[in-house]
Amino acid sequence: MLTSVRHSLTRLAAAAGLALASLSSAHAQGLIRDTETELAMRQYSDPLLEAAGLDVNAVDFYLVGDMDFNAFVTGGQNIFLNTGTIIRAENPNEIKGVIAHEIGHIEGAHIIRRGEASRAGLATMAASLGVGLIAALAGAPDAGAAIMASAPQFGQLNMLTYTRAQEASADQAAVRFLTETHQSGRGLVATFERLAYQERISFQRRWEYFRSHPLSADRVAALRRNVEASPYADVPDTEAEIAELQRLQAKIIGFMAPPAQTFSRYPETDTSIPARYARAVAYYKQGLTESAETAVNELLEIEPENPFFFELKGQMLYESGFIERSIEPYRRSVELLPDAPLLRIGYASALIATNDEANAREALSQLRVALVSEPQNAYAWFQRSLAHQQLGETAEAELATAERAYAVGDEMQAHIFATRAQEELERGTEAWVRATEILAVTRPDTREMREWNRRERERRPNFQPQSRQMLLQP
Repeated sequence: MLTSVRHSLTRLAAAAGLALASLSSAHAQGLIRDTETELAMRQYSDPLLEAAGLDVNAVDFYLVGDMDFNAFVTGGQNIFLNTGTIIRAENPNEIKGVIAHEIGHIEGAHIIRRGEASRAGLATMAASLGVGLIAALAGAPDAGAAIMASAPQFGQLNMLTYTRAQEASADQAAVRFLTETHQSGRGLVATFERLAYQERISFQRRWEYFRSHPLSADRVAALRRNVEASPYADVPDTEAEIAELQRLQAKIIGFMAPPAQTFSRYPETDTSIPARYARAVAYYKQGLTESAETAVNELLEIEPENPFFFELKGQMLYESGFIERSIEPYRRSVELLPDAPLLRIGYASALIATNDEANAREALSQLRVALVSEPQNAYAWFQRSLAHQQLGETAEAELATAERAYAVGDEMQAHIFATRAQEELERGTEAWVRATEILAVTRPDTREMREWNRRERERRPNFQPQSRQMLLQP
C-alpha cells in the first residue's frame, strides 16, 4: 500500500474505473473520471486558485461519485467535489462559490484535526462516467483488483475539522477570490441559504458538508454583507456557462441515477440537448444500444464537432460488443480534443480489443501520449501491457505491468515484474533504466516477502515461494 495519502489519492484518481452500476445517493461510490466534467470544474477553479496566489498545477481536483451535497479539502492541496453538489446547483456561480470557499481553506492552511474522513467508503470503487472506460475492465479482473487495492487507503483520509473562525476566514477569502476574478458571490450565499435547513434536521440525516462546515445565521448574514459590498455582486453567469452546467447535470444523472428516474426528469417530450444527452445514457444503461446510438446520432446532427458525443458513442458501442464500430467515434473524439488523455486511453482500449497488430501499434502510440499527461494512470499501463503482449514484446509488457502495479501502490508486484523486465531488456536502454528505477524504490523487506508468499500460496496451489534475495538482485 502507499504510504502517502496524497499519493494514494493521485494514483487512484488517475486509475480508470470499474463498471458503473446504479449508484445510490445514500453511499459514496468513489472517485470518478470524466473529461467533460473535469474540464468544466477546472475552468471554474483555476482562476480562483490564481487569485489565491496558488500554483494551479499543484492543486489536485477530484470528483466524488456521491449524490449528496459535499465538498472538502484534504492532504493540503486536494479539492474534492461531490457530483451531488453539481446536480443541486441552480447555476454555475453556486459551484464556483463552493469551490472558492474550499480554496479559502487551502490558502489559510487550516489544520487537519480529524483522523478519519466522514465517508470511510470513499474509494470502495473507482468509477468512470463518460470517458469510454466504464466497462473497459470487463474481462480483466486482475487489473480491476489492482486498482481496487488502493481502496483501503481512502478509509484513512483526513478531513478538516473546521472551527467557526476558519469557516468565517474561508468565507471572506471566497468573496475576495470571486471579486478579484470579477464574479459574484451570491451563488455561495444562495447555496448556504437554500441548504441551511439541514442544520435543523437530525444529525444522522444531515449531509456531510454541514457536519464539517457548520452553518449559522450569523455566518450567512456576514457572508451576505461581504458579497453585497462587492462591485461584482450583480454579475450573472453567461448563457454558455449555464448551458454547459445543464449538460453536465444531465450526463451525471444519466450515469448515476436509475434509468426510470432519468426518464422521469427528462421525458421524451423534452427535446433539449441536456435531455437528449441524459436519455442517451439511460438507454445505454438499459442495454438498448440501438436507441442509445440513435439518440447520440441525433445529438451529433446538432453538434457534429462535439468530442464528448463521439466519446459516448464509442463507449456505448465498445461496451455493447461492437468493437470495430466503436473505433471511428473514439478516433474522432481524439481528433477533436487531442489534449484529453482519457479520450486517447478509451480509443486505445478499443484498438487493442480488435486483436490486430496494426491497431495494437496505433494503441501504443496513443497510450504513450496519454501517459505523458497521466503517468500514474494504472488503467493506461494495463492497456499498454496488453498491446505489448499482442506484439510479442514480453519484456515491455512486464515493465508496463510493473508500472501499473506501482501506480496503485502494489510495490511487491511492481518489484517482481520490474525484475523480470530488467532481466530481458537490453541493458542501458530507456526501458531498462526505468525498470531499474522501479526496483530501486520498491525493495520489499522480509516481512513483506513472507506475506506475499503466503497470499500466493493461497491463490496458487503450485506456487513456489520466492526469497527476498531473488527479488533484490541488482
